[in-house]
Amino acid sequence: GVFAHLELLEAQAYKAAMKQEEREQQEEKLARLRARLQELRLQRDELRAKLDLQQKGQPGKEGVGSEPARPSARAVVEWKMRSVKSLLQVFYLTGISGKLTKRGVCFCISTAYEGTYLDSYHLDLLTKPEVQIYRHSLPIFIPLQQISKKYLQTDIRRFLAVLSDHLNAYVGRRYQADQLQEHFSDQIEGTLQRNSLCNLLVFNYNLSSKSKTFPFHARLLYGDLCCSLPTEVLVSCTADAPAAQAEVAAAHTDLFRHMALHKAFSSFSSAGESMD
Repeated sequence: GVFAHLELLEAQAYKAAMKQEEREQQEEKLARLRARLQELRLQRDELRAKLDLQQKGQPGKEGVGSEPARPSARAVVEWKMRSVKSLLQVFYLTGISGKLTKRGVCFCISTAYEGTYLDSYHLDLLTKPEVQIYRHSLPIFIPLQQISKKYLQTDIRRFLAVLSDHLNAYVGRRYQADQLQEHFSDQIEGTLQRNSLCNLLVFNYNLSSKSKTFPFHARLLYGDLCCSLPTEVLVSCTADAPAAQAEVAAAHTDLFRHMALHKAFSSFSSAGESMD
């Protein structure tokens, strides 16, 4: 029947979306591996530089008893500059760029979703007498203070990575909600409700087939603020709805858990067009 055909089309759309998601995950994994490789190269270069400095500071076989040679101030500065540039290159590979300032370092965190560039956020850090945030353009609801307290003084790389994860997840959730409102407003009843962090979405939507309308209510909660897919999904229909409609609601629940919101609705539309 109609619902069986809808479920078949949704299953096909789900498989296709999962393959696409796997490809995107592989690309993200490759980018992370490249960044990790660059980070390891940086650590290697730092260790080599430290070893060279130590060896230059030790007397050679022919110079026993002579004054140990010390590296020049210029050599030390050049080594530090190479280390900083390598560090900035590591960040660049993960969507983070930076430049040295008179006070410290200014970082730019670029965000994107599904290959679409979205926003950039800036973060100025002071490095003396200790690392601290001077100014920034991050949204007020990003838990910057919590992340800073945990990582800023001990692991600047981890601090920026976690901050980038939060920002990319936020813009990803916002992008999905915007796409839903822009392209599927005819299926949404009323207003899509969302909070500033876009980690809670509530909306009503309809599916139509052969002059029949099937209303649903959806509630999506994103418990992991570093993730752009929901951790909890509830899709319900009216109490007097037939059993087949309840099965469709369950299928939608699974789709919303594993697929971007606007992609899920696109699969609904394709299924509806095929049925008509």
